[in-house]
Amino acid sequence: MHPAKPPIDIIRIDKRLLTNEHLSIKTKQIKLEPISSFSIDKNENELSKIHKHSSSSTPPTSVSYLPDGRIPTPPQPPKYSSINLKPTTPSLILETLDEVMSPQLQHYCISHPICVLRGISNVLKLDLGLFSTKSLVETQPDHQIEVRTQRQQASDENFDFTAMTIPLKNIWKCESSRSYTTIAKYAQYQAYSYNDMIKDDFNEPLLPSTNNLTNGTSKKNSTSCVRTIKFGTNVDLSDEKKWSIQLNELTKLPLFLRVQSAGNLLSHIGYTILGMNSVQLYMKVPGSRTPGHQENNNLCAININIGPGDCEWFGVDHQYWGVIHTLCEKNGVNYLTGSWWPILEDLYDAHVPVYRFIQKPGDLVFINTGCVHWVQAIGWCNNIAWNVGPLTYTQYYAAIERYEWNKLNSYKSIVPMIHLTWNIARNIRVSDSQLHELIKFILSQSLKYIQLTLKYLEEQFGSNIIIRKQLRTSNEPVHYCITCDYEVFNLLFVKEIDRKHVVRCLDCALQYDKQLENVVVLYQFILDDLKTMYDQFQLCYAPNMK
Repeated sequence: MHPAKPPIDIIRIDKRLLTNEHLSIKTKQIKLEPISSFSIDKNENELSKIHKHSSSSTPPTSVSYLPDGRIPTPPQPPKYSSINLKPTTPSLILETLDEVMSPQLQHYCISHPICVLRGISNVLKLDLGLFSTKSLVETQPDHQIEVRTQRQQASDENFDFTAMTIPLKNIWKCESSRSYTTIAKYAQYQAYSYNDMIKDDFNEPLLPSTNNLTNGTSKKNSTSCVRTIKFGTNVDLSDEKKWSIQLNELTKLPLFLRVQSAGNLLSHIGYTILGMNSVQLYMKVPGSRTPGHQENNNLCAININIGPGDCEWFGVDHQYWGVIHTLCEKNGVNYLTGSWWPILEDLYDAHVPVYRFIQKPGDLVFINTGCVHWVQAIGWCNNIAWNVGPLTYTQYYAAIERYEWNKLNSYKSIVPMIHLTWNIARNIRVSDSQLHELIKFILSQSLKYIQLTLKYLEEQFGSNIIIRKQLRTSNEPVHYCITCDYEVFNLLFVKEIDRKHVVRCLDCALQYDKQLENVVVLYQFILDDLKTMYDQFQLCYAPNMK
């Protein structure tokens, strides 16, 4: 599910940096150097021209991190002479440890939009009982969880219950309201709902069908026969002290499926992004829905059904997300921020193939880069999920493309791609030439923007503004502009609001204070260090490539 908008980004800074009067520590103004003082490969001439012609009175424009400055747009669907609109979902039945640990398994997973790995929990002897409702209550009964109140419907239906006309019509907008409770209280609800549904529906279908909602022949009123259910979502299992036994169990998985591994892009962010590089759990009753979405920044995802009930999945190849984006607009919901449940007939009419399958207890679903998906619980069950980022050109390009698309739509990128790219350059030796070139380009664009910003500040404000050093601390989250939600890398424009110090990007800081009189400018990385890191990030040739 789409994460809620986070609270205002607050930065803790040394308060002694807020005034120029009688500083008790020495402040150091950052040294400006010519942009061409570091190697830019193919971009060196371009940067020199920009540096030469940039106006000292105009702040630098935001740079694009896509090669050739391409503006991202929703893709046109592929044109095929014939297409199977209901393709078989790729699935593997794993029976031996060799199969699970084989390098071919990762290749299989990243070669399909979505796939199911059956038998993997049995082969690895995963103790899924550790994630059962009973175990959760015994471990952390007072742990807070988010609850979504929804209407229980069949998985291929999404009726507009606000309409006053019969028959009811399917719509895309997926309604739910948010509240909070504890694991123990939701566990009581989960158990009660089981007894209640079994009792009430002993002689009736568990989920209402289209007929008894639309033809007026049902014994009950068409709206009253639809249950209101509660879905326990986004249960945070990131605390390694509280959930050490559960998290340790997941280290049995192959490296490419683990929450943390050297080959996982998200392991190099340096702090926790809830539900992405940490585990989240979902507590469900029949009908609980995770609406349609792509993962944050088009990362891959892992989902394991703990059971005891099943889940039904729907998946669409990323090539068709542009079509779904158009259908969302047509049906009055925002693709990025809205909550929507696709009408299957609309997808089929638009020639969009849909994978549809059942995830049984112990099944692991691998959601590949950019796959659009939505999920509904068939029975009472729990699920655990997290994201992974394979170190491939396809994944990295999709992530930075969505980063740029999010910027165009004023939508916050949960994955800080610029910060991550610098960490990748620092931590990993890349042997894929395409991936190396892309990362190098992003680094050069980042350096370009930093130096153009420094040049603008020096020539426009001179000695009236001092850029102060405050290096990043361990596990410090990346900062985002409180106005536009852009990632702010290295140069932070800090202002005190309601006794809290908040960060803005340069453009937004100038909108609120043209002379930056009440703004403190901090830098978190030494420029020479970034240049050295850029120069040292070279293509690493694998032994068999020499």
